[in-house]
Amino acid sequence: MSSLSPVSAPPSDSPLAPLSPLTAACPDAPAAPPASFMAARPVRLAVCLAPLVLVVVWGLLNRPLMYEGVTRMASADPGWLLAGVGFTCLGWVAASCVRQGALPERLPPGLLLASQFAAGAANHALPAGIGAHAVTLRFLRGRGIPLDRATASLALYSLVKPIAKTIVLVVFLAASPAGQRLGELVPDGRTLVTVLAAVATALTVAGVLLTVVRPLRRPVTTLLRTALADARLLHTRPWRVLALWGGAAAMPLLQACVVASVGAAMGLPLSWAEVILAFLAAGTAVGAVPAPGGLAVDAALVFTLVAFGSPLAVATATVIGFRVLTDWVPLLPGALVLSALIRTKVL
Repeated sequence: MSSLSPVSAPPSDSPLAPLSPLTAACPDAPAAPPASFMAARPVRLAVCLAPLVLVVVWGLLNRPLMYEGVTRMASADPGWLLAGVGFTCLGWVAASCVRQGALPERLPPGLLLASQFAAGAANHALPAGIGAHAVTLRFLRGRGIPLDRATASLALYSLVKPIAKTIVLVVFLAASPAGQRLGELVPDGRTLVTVLAAVATALTVAGVLLTVVRPLRRPVTTLLRTALADARLLHTRPWRVLALWGGAAAMPLLQACVVASVGAAMGLPLSWAEVILAFLAAGTAVGAVPAPGGLAVDAALVFTLVAFGSPLAVATATVIGFRVLTDWVPLLPGALVLSALIRTKVL
């Protein structure tokens, strides 16, 4: 009579594998979310609330100034505010043109415009336009654009915008007499040397990382190769060039027109040329600072308007009104459009 061999336990991926006590007690319970996702939720919430907390703290520390600014906003000219709303809407059209100009494939205009409107709501959560880029990346992927080419499109968009804004600023400095008043705002030599040293350090660190860390080298090289190929192709198509560079030049001008409209509604004692030049100078100087909600640009804009001769309270009220029209009023509709695009599988 042969001896009985011991029965081996079934493998863990077998349907006969023993259940854990929690799974056995609740067989239909949903799987717990990953720990990394749960840990990221407080971080995202903190990033979303950071601009609001900073504004509230600043308002509490400057209560008289905030009171005067809110009073001016309550008595502002509604006609000029309506003009500011119109310029804000045109800004989304210009952003859609730049997005289309950065890609050889033709995108559906209506859905592209809706995605840029929704991207404004997502942009409140993350600094440096990362929220808008994430929404646009999902939109492009949903249109069948490969990941490398969609990412290259975002890189081209991010590169063209500051170049176009700088060109517009130089043109304004050369053509407008108000450009002479910016001489007081030009930083001294020590500040310029510090900025250039920081830029050189960042470029050096990036070069060292690409040289030493081999896993980074291949994706970055592929991205650059794809971006250059698409850029060469796009610049052989006149309509794409017009959409890309024309839209990138129009975006800061339209935003500056929103500031000028709000300023006219609140009695800002500056001409439109001065307000536009102040906005372009402030945005070009600190636009690369990754502050949520555009707080760095707002602070620089208030400082520049005051340097041009505006009272501090009026300049502050103008910038607050600008943010209300461009960010806070479209926030809820943008979130609803974002939710609708996700439900309909557009994103």
